[in-house]
Amino acid sequence: MATGNPFNTILKTLQKPGGGEFGKYYSLPALSDPRIDRLPYSIRILLESAIRNCDEFQVKSKDVENIIDWETTSTKQEEIPFKPARVILQDFTGVPCVVDLACMRDAMNKLGGDSNKINPLIPVDLVIDHSVQVDIARSENAVQANQELEFQRNKERFSFLKWGSKAFNNMLVVPPGSGIVHQVNLEYLARVVFNTNGLLYPDSVVGTDSHTTMIDGLGVAGWGVGGIEAEAAMLGQPMSMVLPGVVGFKLSGKLRNGLTATDLVLTVTQMLRKHGVVGKFVEFYGEGMSELSLADRATIANMSPEYGATMGFFPVDHVTLQYLKLTGRSDETVSLIESYLRANKMFVDYSEPQVERVYSSYLELNLEDVEPCVSGPKRPHDRVPLKEMKADWHACLDNKVGFKGFAVPKEYQNKVVEFTFNGTPAQLRHGDVVIAAITSCTNTSNPSVMLGAALVAKKACELGLQVKPWIKTSLAPGSGVVTKYLQKSGLQPYLNQLGFHVVGYGCTTCIGNSGDIHEAVASAIAEHDVVAAAVLSGNRNFEGRIHPLTRANYLASPPLVVAYALAGTVGIDFETEPIGLGKDGKQIFFRDIWPSNEEIADVVQSSVLPDMFKATYEAITNGNLMWNQLAVPSSSLYQWDPASTYIHEPPYFKDMTMSPPGPHGVKSAYCLLNFGDSITTDHISPAGSIHKDSPAARYLLERGVDRRDFNSYGSRRGNDEIMARGTFANIRLVNKFLNGQVGPKTTHIASGEVLSVFDAALRYKSEGDDLIVLAGSEYGSGSSRDWAAKGPMLLGVKAVIAKSFERIHRSNLVGMGIIPLCFKPGEDTETLGLTGHERYTINLPSNVNEIRPGQDVTVVTDNGKSFTCVLRFDTEVELAYFNHGGILQYAIRSLINAKH
Repeated sequence: MATGNPFNTILKTLQKPGGGEFGKYYSLPALSDPRIDRLPYSIRILLESAIRNCDEFQVKSKDVENIIDWETTSTKQEEIPFKPARVILQDFTGVPCVVDLACMRDAMNKLGGDSNKINPLIPVDLVIDHSVQVDIARSENAVQANQELEFQRNKERFSFLKWGSKAFNNMLVVPPGSGIVHQVNLEYLARVVFNTNGLLYPDSVVGTDSHTTMIDGLGVAGWGVGGIEAEAAMLGQPMSMVLPGVVGFKLSGKLRNGLTATDLVLTVTQMLRKHGVVGKFVEFYGEGMSELSLADRATIANMSPEYGATMGFFPVDHVTLQYLKLTGRSDETVSLIESYLRANKMFVDYSEPQVERVYSSYLELNLEDVEPCVSGPKRPHDRVPLKEMKADWHACLDNKVGFKGFAVPKEYQNKVVEFTFNGTPAQLRHGDVVIAAITSCTNTSNPSVMLGAALVAKKACELGLQVKPWIKTSLAPGSGVVTKYLQKSGLQPYLNQLGFHVVGYGCTTCIGNSGDIHEAVASAIAEHDVVAAAVLSGNRNFEGRIHPLTRANYLASPPLVVAYALAGTVGIDFETEPIGLGKDGKQIFFRDIWPSNEEIADVVQSSVLPDMFKATYEAITNGNLMWNQLAVPSSSLYQWDPASTYIHEPPYFKDMTMSPPGPHGVKSAYCLLNFGDSITTDHISPAGSIHKDSPAARYLLERGVDRRDFNSYGSRRGNDEIMARGTFANIRLVNKFLNGQVGPKTTHIASGEVLSVFDAALRYKSEGDDLIVLAGSEYGSGSSRDWAAKGPMLLGVKAVIAKSFERIHRSNLVGMGIIPLCFKPGEDTETLGLTGHERYTINLPSNVNEIRPGQDVTVVTDNGKSFTCVLRFDTEVELAYFNHGGILQYAIRSLINAKH
């Protein structure tokens, strides 16, 4: 079990520049190990965490040595434990986390423990950015109207989270309407360096949203995880991760005039996607770093999921410190951050000679080579130089259906569809823009592109250009600060004049919350099979994601979003063709409305002020009228409403006792599903809309919920009954039992009936039968990971036997008490002659001390087959979780048994 920290000998005191002490810290230089100087800065953060948390149980000296020896060990798939400094939750994914904490309190109370001990042991920041459905746009009251609609739809969820903010210590809940989670994290929540009871250490964060990586632009190591990992981290459990390779990305030169951060990030995304960075860190360095603002860095870091890296990291330097001052952090705080990071070799000072660091591989980009571009029409890494856009668009019309093709016959490519809009004749062609959205996530941390877009609007209005009234325009800043500096600059009225009214401060178009297109436009598109376009300043543009009727979706900088809205089509050559006609019928070109870098810099300098950040965030926890009027109980134990279809008490702790259940094998289990390779968590986990004929829909209809109020699986993540019914409900599921038929069904082996997966599982459960899942390689890759483990557990799945697992999904299965087993190399269901119609017995020792991580176990079937699998409990800590029936049960018993 845990012992004292063997590294307490390197605890040093950090002195204040003017006298006095900041606190103590674990000093990396005090190790006197020359290997540390060569480590990437991102790896040093992992190292400091391992040293500070070393107890020879959860974190061992061997783990510290593996990190120090990163040059050697990073190529060997070594697993290390990592304890982040804090957790950040977005409301969709935060609700089930708070549900589980509330359930743990109930369980602890029933077991006679102090239920108030169930509190996050590390800070938890929960931001309700309530994805805004852009139902009301082009109006001055869009923000208020959209917010009222969101409160009407999500009042129960919001009330529950407000209760959580009062019931749990160490949990800050940022009310709806304050901003998008990533930007609030960047501008307000990030500590960069913690000072907890006099102990100093670097800020690091895991979050339940893939774009948590935006914080890496601030020099805070952060990335997205599933809910089970987030909950475990809150309760002091380490995350298991493979020690990553680090790609060194060198930047040189300076962006040319007229270039934006979006042009840069789309270029970087394409380069990194081509290089291959899945599961790796990317660390940026080089003399070009001094030319990148913090907002530019955050834009690049935000898109880590799009280029596939765990994070895109920018070490702290003078630019970071300037941003911290700009956003209202105190001089003393900034002094602490700089002093600590310098003392612990985590600060980059480009005015000093640089010690050469070692990276797993290298890339280099001269910023002068970046050119204006967009990305699309269906993937974020399909970059198109702006000068080639018209030609590329016509090629896409020609090409066969695919990521770069729509297969429109030549004779139909120039067709004109006539329709009537509000009584006025109108026309629509392939490539015409029907949605133009400056969206929250990637770009709206960046004043240069936001004010650049406003300057484009100003020039366009002054020249007499207009946006066609049927184009759905919207502006969704990630922070209230954006509204302040747009107003201060005097430029917001020009955006309003073109229809870019502020609609809200949460996720919008990029996540599919575009709202409805005008009925006349929608009919014209649908009836004449028009390939309509959306242009947005987001980070994801997969087909069907932005809007069902926009088959072409392009990512672009905010200024380009305005330009394309004015042009009305993506099929334009901005260099040679006019955007439109201005006053007196004069042709207006792109160059006439595009601001220079100097113009943008001047307005940023005069309009973006520290007081704006202070004013915005001093009041952030005060909420708004609708939030403040939400009545919530004051009790520390939640009063569950059995009639609720949003918040429901899950059965994880039913019949839990103080004695751990101990290890348990699986006896004569049926196979629920028989899969091949590459089953992702998107196949397993409930996601998207609730299909009208699904078990989840049946459940809601039985409880009087009208079809139009089904909402999504995401909004109902706090109800395990809905989520269990949505597990394995993906319409693209391929199950070998169905002989090539695709869909969310399976065969009930005993009767031969074909049922929905949920109904089959329910039948097995009523008959007292356990279940397993058979799978191929890479089982569980993807995101949406928590319910991909919770759902199968609720269905009665006791084990998954696969050729290989995605790393995080394997640990989540362990966390929910499901046994992960791997076939021996060269073996699978085919080579072993398994059909899935057999019954499976997995023999495990009944004494936990007789089980070892990675040992061989025997699986026997009822028809006489026997084969050996590898037991994928990879650490002693995971064995402890399994002994307790799961990670949350382990945490409860540990807290009850704790002496303090």
